[in-house]
Amino acid sequence: MIEIVETDAGTARITWHKAKKARLVLALSHGAGGGIEARDLQALAGTLPAHGVTVALVEQPWRVAGKKLAPAPKTLDTGWRGIRPALAGMELPVISGGRSAGARVACRTAAELGAHAVLALSFPLHPPGKPEKSRAEELLGSGVPTLVVQGGNDPFGKPEEFPKGGYELIEVPYGDHGFAVPKRAEITQERALEIITEGVVEWCASLG
Repeated sequence: MIEIVETDAGTARITWHKAKKARLVLALSHGAGGGIEARDLQALAGTLPAHGVTVALVEQPWRVAGKKLAPAPKTLDTGWRGIRPALAGMELPVISGGRSAGARVACRTAAELGAHAVLALSFPLHPPGKPEKSRAEELLGSGVPTLVVQGGNDPFGKPEEFPKGGYELIEVPYGDHGFAVPKRAEITQERALEIITEGVVEWCASLG
């Protein structure tokens, strides 16, 4: 089911993957260079409803408008705030989440929007090759239970680069920023996605 939502940043779009007996809603947005077709977002949308988690894949207004470049973080936050009423309409606890830039948005707005928790997929800890430009404050400041799922070879921040803090982290071995694994890796692409979905299912169950 697709729902069109008007926000102060423009028209957003939600693709719903509903659980029959939902106890949580997981809202996931895409990164700055792609859409909801990302392999991790699709894998979660295909897996979680069977475990009582309704998944809402959110397309930011800039993406719906057909633009190729994401706007400033402030505008992304505005678009994310605008879809909150549609999520709240489910009358269930909402996990705020996303991949890359979407993960940053989820962290920045979690406390303000009353998120139950945050799922940060491929959190861009720093620009590639610039570890001094850390965005750790956004992650550490989410204010709610947070799970980071990070590729072991992500140029935006490898798992061992992340600071200690009150969040959980799952590593996807060999994975890059899009969780792609090379053919020489000791795990298959299918197994990489299973690590993501199994880890998120277990984490969601722990949230109560």
